[in-house]
Amino acid sequence: MDATDLDYRARTRSGCIPPELVSRLLERGHVDVVEVQAGRGEWFCALAWARLLGEQGRQADALEVLAPYLATGWWTAVVAAAELLEGWGRVDEAIEITRVRMEAGHPMALESYTRLLARHGRAEEAFTLLRPHLGEPSLAEALVDVAGPAGRYEEAAALLTTRTEHQCSDFPWCCRGLDRDTAIGLLAMIRERQGRTDEAITLLRTGSTTLLNNCEQLAALLARHGRLDELRATAATDDSRYAVQRLARLLEERGDVEGAIAAYRQADRPVTHDPNWAFELAQLLVRHGRGDEAINVMRVQADARNGDDWILHTLSDLYLDQNRPEDGLVHLDALATARGGEEGWDLYWIRLPLIAARDRVDEAIAHARAHPEGTTWYAAGHIAELLAGAGRTEEAVAVLEQHASANSHDLAGYLIDLDRIEDALSLLQRRTPQQPELSGGPWHDDPPF
Repeated sequence: MDATDLDYRARTRSGCIPPELVSRLLERGHVDVVEVQAGRGEWFCALAWARLLGEQGRQADALEVLAPYLATGWWTAVVAAAELLEGWGRVDEAIEITRVRMEAGHPMALESYTRLLARHGRAEEAFTLLRPHLGEPSLAEALVDVAGPAGRYEEAAALLTTRTEHQCSDFPWCCRGLDRDTAIGLLAMIRERQGRTDEAITLLRTGSTTLLNNCEQLAALLARHGRLDELRATAATDDSRYAVQRLARLLEERGDVEGAIAAYRQADRPVTHDPNWAFELAQLLVRHGRGDEAINVMRVQADARNGDDWILHTLSDLYLDQNRPEDGLVHLDALATARGGEEGWDLYWIRLPLIAARDRVDEAIAHARAHPEGTTWYAAGHIAELLAGAGRTEEAVAVLEQHASANSHDLAGYLIDLDRIEDALSLLQRRTPQQPELSGGPWHDDPPF
């Protein structure tokens, strides 16, 4: 077992049983399969099996399952084991295995180690360890988080203040670590936690008016403290969308649905100009039983941005949810005509669930196969989904088996549903050559760069 190989397979979900299919195995009663695979280098099986053993009070057995993975020094396994140990109340052991990796120089270990210390009464020690690393943004945030239980908010605030006073001469290259606006956001976080809300608001308003993190933080802060008038004023001038989102959510939580709708439909910046706001407005309308209005909102977007697949997909789903497949198909056909009548698969497949709802699955499949791209591997995935949704899993498998390597996860899932476990495992565990990393090597001025 090798840390590099484990990490590659876990990140790419290749040559292994991915977590969603481990869950599928367990849901269908194949616990024995998960147990066996846990001992054969299948990380997601090992993690699931260790958690199950822990829930059964078999903590020693759970740690034995993870031991070979821990022995590689793989950070993901260390984090998982520490979380289990902490959950079992074995805090000292969790701290120890994290400390070992920290002292070995793992770049992510210091943050995990210090947060763990702070959660268990050793916040001052954690603060002391983090203090020299203020220039690293993730560690600066950890410093702020541990400062509270350590009783050292003012010291942290003083450290951050020195950063807020610095003006970058060549942003972002001047401050490769903690820049001024990020420091302002962290300082505002401290002031809010101290109950000094007005100071926190003032700080965020003095930061960059274009930094999205600070805009989001200000909007969230105003919403948390019920500062409705200030949130309205911010939303009226905020181009980042965060204040509008927060205002609408706050009004909805307070039962003012019409006010929430109006927040998205501000007179000076109507929702018709922003598809993201339109999507959120549509979801709001659906939550309150106003699906037909939601369709109208997204129709405007589809007409204005004909060809944007996510908008057409959202509109199609809305028609389907409102049991209006015929209307949905009429609109999609009209949009296709406006585009010249020819549709690539990336847009065509969106109509398939509507056809299935109107004319049954076989008609939708016939349309899919008649498309010029209907025999491709990516079309096979959509056809199989229609078949499986109609309870015709064996037919779905037959479709996907023609493109097994490109649809391995979907195919394996259906094979598990049919209790063809060995076939599923054989498919998932096929190893492909590891691709070279895209970064980390020497730089060149000439191709290949």
